[in-house]
Amino acid sequence: MDRDDRVETLSEAECLRLLGAVPLGRVVYTEHALPAVLPVAFRLAADGRLILALRTGTRVARALDGTVAAFQVDDFDPAGRCGWSVLVHGRAEVVRDADERASLESDGLRPWIPEPGPEYVAITPELVSGRRLLPDPAL
Repeated sequence: MDRDDRVETLSEAECLRLLGAVPLGRVVYTEHALPAVLPVAFRLAADGRLILALRTGTRVARALDGTVAAFQVDDFDPAGRCGWSVLVHGRAEVVRDADERASLESDGLRPWIPEPGPEYVAITPELVSGRRLLPDPAL
């Protein structure tokens, strides 16, 4: 098998399905004119937005609010040298609606460091892409 045959481009539907398969992803944003990356808990909402759970009072939510951000998730099998990666680009906004915030909190979406409480940022996907690295038959 040619090495390039091991890389499969994923459809948007498959990417969105895979987004729901992991509890942690990485948000990529700009802070002080430099790229920054932060692992965050998240959920794919019924309306298609990615909802990120952050600690209240961190600079991250302010840095993300009203900007274009990227979000990446993956899952890999090191022994089999295979896995997948999904990348989402879209506009990020702090969730300000009190009812939506209460619903997210009651559903259990929490940041990894829960104190002093959750702050939520929604990313509306505009570009969604992904790749799967198929198992190496030589292994």
